[in-house]
Amino acid sequence: MERTGVITFKGGSLTLLGKEVKVGDKAPDFTCVNNALQPVSLKDFAGRIVIISAVPSLDTPVCEAQTRRFNEEAARLNAAVLTISMDLPFAQGRFCAAHDIQGVQILSDYQERSFAQAWGLLIKELKLIARAVIIIDKDRRVAYIAIVQEVTSQPDYDRALAAARALGA
Repeated sequence: MERTGVITFKGGSLTLLGKEVKVGDKAPDFTCVNNALQPVSLKDFAGRIVIISAVPSLDTPVCEAQTRRFNEEAARLNAAVLTISMDLPFAQGRFCAAHDIQGVQILSDYQERSFAQAWGLLIKELKLIARAVIIIDKDRRVAYIAIVQEVTSQPDYDRALAAARALGA
């Protein structure tokens, strides 16, 4: 399934692949890999609130800022906080070491694009993940999802964090 008119990159329209996921939907499972190349799936966080910060690439200023912000917030949240990108796990590991990222679990979707496709966030033209913030409640229901319209813009952190805290995060 292709969706247009949802996101842009520097003003140019892009296409998202996959089914649109909405608030109230059962959260689609996915499997990514961590920096040790071990599989990690949504099922691994059963019974917990999960905050997903989806970014195109950690090697860009906006993605770096987004990841650092959620890393800072993670210590004050009762939730699993994940950042998912298409970056190779080795590059993610270097990024985490360089920026002291310890509160957020960084995952790579490079192998199968399992997350990007299941959540309708795969950018067809760039083969990257659209910038988004997703909050999943303890019952694996989507409580909040915000796809950032302009890929080069930051998400609304305050709104996302308020939604997470409303769930008890």
